[in-house]
Amino acid sequence: MSANESNGTAPLAGIKVVELARILAGPWCGQLLADLGAEVVKVEKPGEGDDTRQWGPPFVRDADGNDLGAAFYHSTNRGKRGVAIDISTPDGQAAVRALLDDADVLIENFKVGDLARYGLDHASLRGDYPRLISCSITGFGQTGPYSHRPGYDFIIQGMGGLMSMTGEPDGPPQKAGIAAADIFTGVYSAVGIMAALRLRNETGRGSHVDMSLLDVQVAVLANQALNWMTSGRVPHRMGNGHANLSPYQSFPAADGALVIAVGNDSQFRRFCDVLGLGLGTDPRFATNPARVTNRLELIPLLEAATRSWTKAQLAKKLEAAGVPAGSINTVAEAFADEHVRSRGMRIERDGIPGVASPIVIDAVRMVSAGASPPLACRSDP
Repeated sequence: MSANESNGTAPLAGIKVVELARILAGPWCGQLLADLGAEVVKVEKPGEGDDTRQWGPPFVRDADGNDLGAAFYHSTNRGKRGVAIDISTPDGQAAVRALLDDADVLIENFKVGDLARYGLDHASLRGDYPRLISCSITGFGQTGPYSHRPGYDFIIQGMGGLMSMTGEPDGPPQKAGIAAADIFTGVYSAVGIMAALRLRNETGRGSHVDMSLLDVQVAVLANQALNWMTSGRVPHRMGNGHANLSPYQSFPAADGALVIAVGNDSQFRRFCDVLGLGLGTDPRFATNPARVTNRLELIPLLEAATRSWTKAQLAKKLEAAGVPAGSINTVAEAFADEHVRSRGMRIERDGIPGVASPIVIDAVRMVSAGASPPLACRSDP
């Protein structure tokens, strides 16, 4: 059951969001707020709409074969109402302001300074809408020497350090298989907006939330950033290995590979017992710091043993022994997994497939009941 299909009130019911955003980070934020119950009005350029409507193939088609837009667009715009407004015109600017008359939040991802030309930036709106929360999402933020630059996820993954740590040790830097910087920024933006809403409850005033893709990418370097700050050693590409744990990586099996994630010394001893290896008390490997230090000796010994098992056999034995493990699935296999199916992660709205929000509150999954909006042909605040 989704939030909008339940009898309960969704957490953000009564909150109105105007989305002047396109591509991914801003729309991802808007979709998350819509899933949590907010009314989200997506403003698109007349006749064109969000760029991602044409980011295909593949394209979603209805039962009659009509093109409903790229799958990419539908992945990030569920649950919104669409309007077409040309904000470069006085009438368009007035139409946006009409939407803002009863709005709580404005999400925008224009380059720094662009909305000021139309009187729709936070500074221009603050006097007329003192309770409005504006969230500006840009590549590099509202200040700093790069603030004028356009920002794209791929560039940010490179500049923010992620690619330098992704890939095989002897291979080139690699980006993540999804737009990680964009998606993380969308989620962090939603958190910032909800914090600003909470602050408004106390002060009665709106806020300007300044979200930078580069800030977010640097922030989610997490333990790798602290590894460097603490040791002075720059993190490097380790394939599927882990900088701070061992063994914590993929291992070969007779019919493929699986991930085995040993998080403590007792799990390592049980792992060795399953494999029939007497390494659990070997002083070279008995503790995690020792295993990390002696990783190059340890991993070949483990790999030689895991190769004699099938993925299913080894995973079953490890589960029984309390050792975390899992198969490496394709996207299709992930959605076919019995647990993913039981959690209802694949959804459909008005004939359009989708992926559910991961948020469940009081046994209710926070997913809006509506599909992505069709391309609007006129302004209709």
